[in-house]
Parts: sequence; structure tokens; C-alpha cells
Amino acid sequence: MEFDPSLLAHHSRLAEVAILSLAFYVTIVVLTRLSGKRTTSQMNNFDWIITVVVGSLAASGILLRDVSYAEATAAIVALGVCQYAVTFVSVRSSTFTKAVKAEPTLLLHKGTFIDDALKRTRVTRSEVESALRQEGIVDPAGANWVILETDGTLAVIPRSDTPLADAPVMESVERPDGLTA
Repeated sequence: MEFDPSLLAHHSRLAEVAILSLAFYVTIVVLTRLSGKRTTSQMNNFDWIITVVVGSLAASGILLRDVSYAEATAAIVALGVCQYAVTFVSVRSSTFTKAVKAEPTLLLHKGTFIDDALKRTRVTRSEVESALRQEGIVDPAGANWVILETDGTLAVIPRSDTPLADAPVMESVERPDGLTA
């Protein structure tokens, strides 16, 4: 039986991939811990993009021989710093927040669907109805409002006599002009 040097190289590469996987796992856990709870909370569009890119960079650093651990880690850290900077400025500037983050959008008002908002946000009536059911509401008239939040979730506010103008938490929600009650 002859010794095949390519077999040793193959096993060596597998060991390298395993070690790099462990290294990136530890790196991402440490960076996530340092960046705070917001990193793993429900994500808005910006957070989701960063998460996908970090995954891609880690995979590149693990599987591609021409991308070193240091290079991929530097890119991941740079993105983490960018995300931190954006959230830091967002907390302090509503103008900046409006530029980088979507606003919540009113989809249903006092049991009436807002068709323009549904079309613009690409949410179907059946998705809104599903959110109503999850809240135990069996008729759209049983909801004051349904809002598409910035993280893509649908918030359901049960029916009450509270007018939109008297609900402070609804001030930042995008809605049609001239909505009554």
C-alpha cells in the first residue's frame, strides 16, 4: 500500500477549517457580547443586512484560503464599529434615524384596512389577519390599529375608544393624512 500525500493535505485542510470555525465562533460570540443586547434583539433592515454580511465574511475566512482569519475578523470588527456608530447617532438624532431606518406604518385603523399602506409595504390582508388571530382577535373591527414595525413584526392594538390623536405611542407611525377618530 502506497502513501498518498494528497490524503494528508486533505485531512490537514479539514483540521484547518475546523479550527477556523471555532475561532470565528468565539470571535463572533465575543463581539456580540461586547456590542450589547441590541445586536441579538429583533432586527430592523439595517441589523439584518449586517448579520448576513458578518456570516458571509466568517464563511469566507473559514473556507477561502486567500482570505485570512485576520482579514475577515478586521472586516467583521469594522462592520461592528459601523453598526455601533449608526445606533449611537440614531439614539441622539431623530433626523439621522429617519434617514437610516424605516418608520413604523399603520396598516389597519379601527377595523379598516389601509390599502395604500398594504401595497406600499407589500403586506397582504391575510398577513394582517394572521397577526389579529395570534392576538385572539377574530374580526378586524376588534383592533384599533395594526402597525408594521421597523423590525417587520405586526403590532396589534386591541379596539378601544382612544382616538389616534390621543395615543402618544402612535405619533411616530406613518399614516395617511386626514385619518379620523
